[in-house]
Amino acid sequence: MVEPYNSLLTTHTTLEHSDCSFMVDNEAIYDIAKSNLGIKSPTYTNLNRLIAQVVSSITASLRFDGALNVDLTEFQTNLVPYPRIHFPLVTYAPLISAEKAYHEQLSVAEITNACFEPGSQMVKCDPRNGKYMACCLLYRGDVVPKDINSAISMIKTKRAIQFVDWCPTGFKVGINYQPPTVVPGGDLAKLQRAVCMLSNTTAIAEAWARLDHKFDLIAFVHWYVGEGMEEGEFSEAREDMAALEKDYEEVGVDSFDPNEEEY
Repeated sequence: MVEPYNSLLTTHTTLEHSDCSFMVDNEAIYDIAKSNLGIKSPTYTNLNRLIAQVVSSITASLRFDGALNVDLTEFQTNLVPYPRIHFPLVTYAPLISAEKAYHEQLSVAEITNACFEPGSQMVKCDPRNGKYMACCLLYRGDVVPKDINSAISMIKTKRAIQFVDWCPTGFKVGINYQPPTVVPGGDLAKLQRAVCMLSNTTAIAEAWARLDHKFDLIAFVHWYVGEGMEEGEFSEAREDMAALEKDYEEVGVDSFDPNEEEY
């Protein structure tokens, strides 16, 4: 009921102070739990374990060794082209339930390909409607660079992945030798390898637009005003979010011609 207000007010307050923020959408997590993991009525424990798996992958290089370790500060360097455009889309694969675990482990190519499927995303949006600004693939477990290179080449060839024209179309890669660990008796299958993809895409503006629309219904403001907030704080936050949507729209348009005269 009050999710849009909490999300937008928090984002507005922290926008100028955070360098890189990973978004998680309740709707997307619920869908993953139901569709991929076969949980009919997901609890917060189910959702939190899924989110924890993602956080574990993002921070694995702080705890374990690998061929290509990625430092947390590199996320800001590689994924954030402009200070306000700092909300990478998080995708995790494979998302397989413990009951449906395959007898054969999924290949590097298969898990890489799964990262570009909407069903593996932590936020509901369609990257096919946007452009990528940067892409970082964090592999864990039994993975070698040769397999990754061939998987990425296949992705570039077979998938209609569109990058903004002002940014190189490279993929940042991290390799960590520690296989993914799962909670004993949990929902996710124990696998030899996994990948977490962090991509800065203009498509995530869809999530902001959805939140903004819910925010505009503005049915529960009196709860907040009753607790001491002012209505002006809501309009200020909403204007900031409208500006953020516009920022994403602008970085997605073709770059200007430097030889073109200004009038």
